[in-house]
Amino acid sequence: MSKAISAGLLAIGIILLVLGVDAYHSANSVISRFFNGEPSDRALWLLIGGSVAGAAGLSGLVRK
Repeated sequence: MSKAISAGLLAIGIILLVLGVDAYHSANSVISRFFNGEPSDRALWLLIGGSVAGAAGLSGLVRK
């Protein structure tokens, strides 16, 4: 994997994580946590996607 793709994946991962944290603290997610005990699906998918993309990008940058 080239360094440019890895850096792009890392940047996308960070953006998705920021959006996921924002969605986690949104009114929709707070209401969902109140009634269901878990955050909204959108918040979870953004956090999971950001973590996976960030880990892939970081591992690509660390490897030779």
